Amino acid sequence: MDNDARTNLQRLKETIIKDHERLGPDDRLGFRCHKDIPCFNQCCRDVNIFLTPYDVLRLKNALGMRSDDFIERHTILPIEKGQKYPVVVLKMEGDAKTCPFVTAQGCGVYKDRPWACRIYPIGEAHPNNEQTGRSFYFKLEEGDCLGHRDPKEQTIREWLHDQEVTRYDDMGALFRAVIFHPGFERIKELEPRQMQQFFLATYDLDRFREFIFESSFLQRFALDPAQVEQLRRDDEALLSFGSTWLRHALCGEPLLEPDPNYVPKSRKKTGKDVQP
Repeated sequence: MDNDARTNLQRLKETIIKDHERLGPDDRLGFRCHKDIPCFNQCCRDVNIFLTPYDVLRLKNALGMRSDDFIERHTILPIEKGQKYPVVVLKMEGDAKTCPFVTAQGCGVYKDRPWACRIYPIGEAHPNNEQTGRSFYFKLEEGDCLGHRDPKEQTIREWLHDQEVTRYDDMGALFRAVIFHPGFERIKELEPRQMQQFFLATYDLDRFREFIFESSFLQRFALDPAQVEQLRRDDEALLSFGSTWLRHALCGEPLLEPDPNYVPKSRKKTGKDVQP
């Protein structure tokens, strides 16, 4: 993502908070996208689609890929000065900058499409201070999208239900529980090691699982055996645990109980109380 795109994104965020009409679940909208309208598939090109951790989880599993392979092949990781935490953007392909999953018949990963595609033409803002207030919905309306001209109306609540957004929102709340945590907000800038921790526990789940099961992690913390087995096989449980671990490791919230029987290797060798 180039500097102009970043600038435009920041301006969009500011405009949404300040100027967009704030909508609730029972407000109505008219919109319908289908293959018979002339602009079908046009919204799937030359657009910045930020992927949530749950988006990556769903897409990599739908494609039968490891998380690290999916990230390398299908995403870019923009880095800019002052960036507080890692973000992931879907990589567009070719001169037309087209989504890699779009086909002539529509979305090739429709069942597991990202949250941003799923919720469109509704956006959701999550302000986190008294000046901007509570979370709210707002309408996105590009001039070249003909779906807005369809007379069919429904409430935002009905639209979100039809698009199966609830599970995405529930998993997104895990991510927000970290970035809006008071302990995280007190951190001015993540160190490289902390940035890696954050990325591992949110986006790169297959490597996070390897970290848990192939390092001393399970010796250092007292986890219930049933939970350990769930982490071994369930990606959603693993993503939820990643949020817990980040709140513990980065935000200072004591959520994981140290195993009193764990002795670091350095202490075994020297007999001294050396931090691992």
